Amino acid sequence: MNYFQTQLQLRQKKELLCIVALFLGALFGISNAAAQTNEALFEEGNELYRNNQFEEAIVLYEQIETRGFVSTELYYNLGNSFYKTNQIAPSIYNYEKALQLDSQNQDAASNLLFAKRMAIDTIEALPLTFFQKMNAQYIQQLSHDQWAVLAVVFSLLTSIFFLLFYFSYRPSHKRMHFLITLSAVFFLSLSLLFSVREKQRNSNEIAAIIFSQKTEVKNAPSDTSAVVFELHEGAKVLVLDHIDTWKKIKLTDGKIGWVSQETLKEL
Repeated sequence: MNYFQTQLQLRQKKELLCIVALFLGALFGISNAAAQTNEALFEEGNELYRNNQFEEAIVLYEQIETRGFVSTELYYNLGNSFYKTNQIAPSIYNYEKALQLDSQNQDAASNLLFAKRMAIDTIEALPLTFFQKMNAQYIQQLSHDQWAVLAVVFSLLTSIFFLLFYFSYRPSHKRMHFLITLSAVFFLSLSLLFSVREKQRNSNEIAAIIFSQKTEVKNAPSDTSAVVFELHEGAKVLVLDHIDTWKKIKLTDGKIGWVSQETLKEL
């Protein structure tokens, strides 16, 4: 390869790098502009909310949601806006969505309780066993992603203290590092287990909120089936199955039945 061919290849590589840099810069600029636009819409919606213009605030918040820029704060504000306009089902739905993204959102959890008091149906949950209570109070407080992060942390700790154990010369230090390594392995295993369990639970359990003012729950997926009980807007159910336009639901008190898919909205 002569000098001129080498220079030509270098020039082509530089041009290609410039094109890639321009493309990435334009992509970053578009993304940054979209984020700024959504942030501006969010602030505008907040200002409308502060001025008691709740319907107008809802419109702006939902515009952000349709663009895919969702957050626990967005759903929390939507829940507040619907609550202020006495729309029970949408307020409960959005508080639940806020808690799905951040189970530690205490404001959303507190306002959800107030919103549920507006609902007609009072569904008494079945008593929980000791392990179910432990699961609800501790394990389910973290998402599967958060448990996965903890697993990564404990895996790093395991590696670090195993190396310290391996290279230590004093028996007391080796014993201490060995015990810490075993503890880290134990918590690593638990974190992985809980992460997988939460992932499976989120995949298998599909919650939904009843949006119709009154819904007839039937014993089979057909219009001619017998009505077993009724539900009203704001009631939370679990979706077990679906056939055509019918959803099989279950309540926390154990009742099971079928409703039209138009009467609910899945979380």
